[in-house]
Amino acid sequence: MRVEVIRSKIEGILESLRLIEENLPDDFEDFESLGIVKDGIYKRAEFAIQNVIDICAVINSDLRITMPEREEDVFEGLVRAGIIPEGMAHKLRLMKGFRNILVHRYGRINDRLAFEVLHEHLKDIYEFIEVIENFLEGQG
Repeated sequence: MRVEVIRSKIEGILESLRLIEENLPDDFEDFESLGIVKDGIYKRAEFAIQNVIDICAVINSDLRITMPEREEDVFEGLVRAGIIPEGMAHKLRLMKGFRNILVHRYGRINDRLAFEVLHEHLKDIYEFIEVIENFLEGQG
């Protein structure tokens, strides 16, 4: 399995989360007025989530868990293989949806909703990293 690829992606995710947290204000009005910094936060969130999805795809591919027709199939395959819990698969589907909003509706993002997602769900990415790190430790 491409453990070093996964670990490199984790490092990229952690760097993005650090930058988001350093620049994400506690107050929505401050967030709304950030201008290009807000765009940077969105791009870093998009990058982090894409790397989460990529990690799932690498594990799925390297362990030959499933032949996915959709990205969500990879999440379900990881659940069936006992690599991630069902609750994490649900969080991954939500992350993917948020990533799609960031990618495809960039100029029309609901800043209030995005602000709430960033404040409430960055912890889900940390939780994912912990699950994957525990899985990698078991791979010897």
